[in-house]
Amino acid sequence: MAIDFNPSSGATLGVEWELQLVDAETRFLRQDAREVLAALPSLSQGGDIPKIRHELMESTVEIVTGICNTVGEAKQDLAATVAELRAAAAVRGITLACTGTHPISDWRDAVMAPMKRYAELIEQMQWLARRIQTFGVHVHVGVSHVDRAIPIVNALSAYLPHFLALTASSPYWSGSDTGLASSRAVVFGQLPTAGPPHLLDDWAAFEDYMDTLLRAGTIRSIKEVWWDIRPHPDFGTVEIRMFDGIPTLREVGMAAALCQSLVTLFEQQLDRGYTLPRPAAWVVRDNKWRATRYGLDAIVITDDTGSTAPLRDDLYELIRELEPVADRLGCAEELKVAGEVLEHGAPYERQRAIRAEGGSVPDLVDAAIMELAQDRFVTYGEVAHAGSG
Repeated sequence: MAIDFNPSSGATLGVEWELQLVDAETRFLRQDAREVLAALPSLSQGGDIPKIRHELMESTVEIVTGICNTVGEAKQDLAATVAELRAAAAVRGITLACTGTHPISDWRDAVMAPMKRYAELIEQMQWLARRIQTFGVHVHVGVSHVDRAIPIVNALSAYLPHFLALTASSPYWSGSDTGLASSRAVVFGQLPTAGPPHLLDDWAAFEDYMDTLLRAGTIRSIKEVWWDIRPHPDFGTVEIRMFDGIPTLREVGMAAALCQSLVTLFEQQLDRGYTLPRPAAWVVRDNKWRATRYGLDAIVITDDTGSTAPLRDDLYELIRELEPVADRLGCAEELKVAGEVLEHGAPYERQRAIRAEGGSVPDLVDAAIMELAQDRFVTYGEVAHAGSG
């Protein structure tokens, strides 16, 4: 099976941001994506890749950038779409938020989007698919040659815990604290073709593996392979899908900067004739679990012999290593936001801090709404003050 990969010119970017539609009064999810999208035909129906589109559940609207060269350009693209979406939603008593799960809504109240492929997914996966009322961010980064796609996917797999811990935002599921930093990683990861990427030797091995899955009837299209990181042949990118729903545009920019900088670093290393690192599959799986459970407090495995290090320390070192690359790409300021997250708390930590200070679980929804609207981290005192105003 031949799969054509359309190489990109440079480390171009594309970002997909899944937003929650939240009732402005009750703070529960609204299953009204069809109505909101219908109000924005120029964004939801234009071109091959609409700016706004359905996801699996009607509580979700996904906004999508065009092909961008810089993180700043991607952020401007997203901000413009959010502004139009916010206006159309407000007329209907809907506000916007983004966390990996909605803290108080019950997945059993979700309504599936009216699309054939989603109906087929529900029929095939049943409960596994029906409960995916989750929200994430995907970042595409352009890759210059087909022969580099699989080595870069393999190398990026070592950073699954870094991607997840910085953005983990789903400790709550149906009103309860799960004890995890990211319940979304578990809920979505249970799909048969989800989870860490298979670490393959080269593009030919990827083609053979996809052919085997198709022949076995495991998938009907390679688009049904929902790995945490995967090559996207049509776009000529690697797609990093590990991020939880990200509450602020600043943190979305951080995620994009991290991805663009890493892919660029790997491209540079390949240019110099280096062989990219390829972690053992067991290390990748174990580290993903550690970040799912403990977030930034995880102790991660750093080599195939079982050596470990605090993830926070590893992240500080990674940020320093990527600073020169980010500076050349023009995304140094966005990368610095990772340092702010380490200092002030990842989204799951900010949520738990609000609860520890006396806030309720519904207060977490208010905080997420404020963070998205104001593009900054908020505290329980600010949420309480807003509620009493």
